[in-house]
Formats: sequence, C-alpha cells, structure tokens
Amino acid sequence: MEVLHATLPELESPALAARLRAPEPLMVMPCIDAALGQRAAVHAAARAGVPGLLLVLHDQARLGFVSVLNAVFRASASPWVGYMAQDAFAGRQWLALALRALESRQAGLLGFNDGKWQGQLASFGLARRRWIESLYGGDFFYSGYRRHYADAELTLIAREQGRYVYQPDSVLIEVDWGKDGAAVDAQDRALFARRRASGFEGRVLKPELLNLMG
Repeated sequence: MEVLHATLPELESPALAARLRAPEPLMVMPCIDAALGQRAAVHAAARAGVPGLLLVLHDQARLGFVSVLNAVFRASASPWVGYMAQDAFAGRQWLALALRALESRQAGLLGFNDGKWQGQLASFGLARRRWIESLYGGDFFYSGYRRHYADAELTLIAREQGRYVYQPDSVLIEVDWGKDGAAVDAQDRALFARRRASGFEGRVLKPELLNLMG
C-alpha cells in the first residue's frame, strides 16, 4: 500500500486527481499532527496486505474530519473508501481482511476492531462507494457534523439496512491516551440528537438502534 501526503487544495492537482480516480482501495487519514500521521500511515501501509492508497490529508485550516473526508470522497472514484485517524495502530492484514469481509457479506460498511466499541460502531470504517452514494447526495458523511457522531449515524443506517459487517480480526486500534476524558463536540452531539429524533430522515426505525448511542 502506498502512502501519499496532501492538503485539500492539492486535491485539484492533475497528478493527485488522476491517482484518486484509480480503482484501488482508498483509506483517508485526516491529520493535524504531521509526525503522528506519518508514523501511523507508514505502519498501516506496511501491514495492509493488499495494494491501495493511504492518503494522509493535512487539515491545515482545521475544517474538521467530516469536511476533509467528504472532499476526498467527492474527488475520488475508488469502489472502496475508508477512514482512519492519525492515532490508529494497524494490525497485520487489516485491509485485506476488511475487503474480504465486505465482499463475502456484500456489506455497505465495515467496522474495524478499534479496541473500544466491540463492533457496535465503525469509528474507523471501510465502505462500498455504491452504497455510500445512495445516502447523502455525494458526500461520505452527513455534512452537518464536524468531528463527532457522523460515524455513529452512518453505522446505525448500515445496521438498519442489514449492510453492516464487523471483522474483529481486522484491527485499527485507536491509540489516544486522553480519549476517555476528552469532551465531544457539543454542536455535533446536539445535531445527532435532532437527527435521531427523525430516525435520520426516516432511515433508522428500530428502537434498539435509535437508543443505542447517546
């Protein structure tokens, strides 16, 4: 797997635009700490188990995880697009195992083993483009979120539709020593609550799913 570093303006460069249109797995790592992102990306690429592209996108303007991922998704054409963070630690064959699980189950979204959610939430995930394109008019995540809860909404929709798969052997562990004590974005939390009240525009109806995440 190849690692490339870029900024949002560089998505329009001819060379990168051409590469993003290639039919290979694409993982996107929004990044605000270049050294941390480089370390995680090199390690993950060496352990992917299949060819592909890991794009480390430096969010210099601090637009947020969701905006960065949506911009890359719109600029790319890969049939498989995933997301991870600069604090991810990859297990061996993580991408090969994920692709195999997606294909064998014909799933729309796969959740990696992040060491936290036990498969209930795809905090790091890999999605089938055809399925994602049916949800948000060309975006990967619902664009109203900035940093949090977009992955929760996407996971609930996939689970409602029976298009979610969890592969515990496909490991992308979140290594964030201060995560459990960190606050979530209050505006993202409020938006999630409003959208959950409508079943995310009628896409999620099962009470056990709607009550799963606060």
